[in-house]
Amino acid sequence: MYTLFYYPNNASLAPHFLLHHMGLSYDLVLVDKKSNAQKSPAYLTLNPAGRIPTLIDHSLEGPVGLGADLKSGLAIFESPAICIHLCEQHPEHGLIPALGSKERPLFFQWLTYLNNTLQAELMVRYYPHRHTDDESTIPNIVAAQNERIADALSVINAQLESNCRENKAYLLGDTVTACDFFLFMLVEWSLPITPSPLHFDCLAAYLKRLAAHPTVVAVCEIEQIDLTPFKPC
Repeated sequence: MYTLFYYPNNASLAPHFLLHHMGLSYDLVLVDKKSNAQKSPAYLTLNPAGRIPTLIDHSLEGPVGLGADLKSGLAIFESPAICIHLCEQHPEHGLIPALGSKERPLFFQWLTYLNNTLQAELMVRYYPHRHTDDESTIPNIVAAQNERIADALSVINAQLESNCRENKAYLLGDTVTACDFFLFMLVEWSLPITPSPLHFDCLAAYLKRLAAHPTVVAVCEIEQIDLTPFKPC
């Protein structure tokens, strides 16, 4: 049993995909960003960084500190850490390559790249005021970030192009992994940016296939995320 503290179309989306895809028993608890609930004293007992998501794994011992209704469990924060934990707790679902396989280091390579490069660049792009004390520089930051995000998407597009030549449908090869769900979360955030992820041919084809995946469809319906941009013309 798990509890996921989430906000729609936030960094909790990738863990939500995994929980649903693996058919795990979980509860969703909305953290209202509009009222800054992620900075509340109660939430900070779970996640001292004051960010979303947080996962409670009720199979592991540890006080959650947010009320008796949650019982006990281990609180885990940071989206990629939550994804890795879920994959390793339930390896039978194949969302992380097996220990000792050649794909396993590539899994960590791509998940790290997505989190440390693409997501990091997106955060600067959408929160430029955090990176300057001179508001007049914000347009320059945004323009520079658009280029950096395009560069990151180009790297991913090139990998997918290589995979396509080998008839491999996903980022790591023949089967879907947590990396694919994590990537879909990030490119969904990237849609308003120019160039859009759909500007890259192989990436666009991949995203349109992934947008039709039953897990993506179901979770996006729960979180009321519009998949129309990914539908074939």
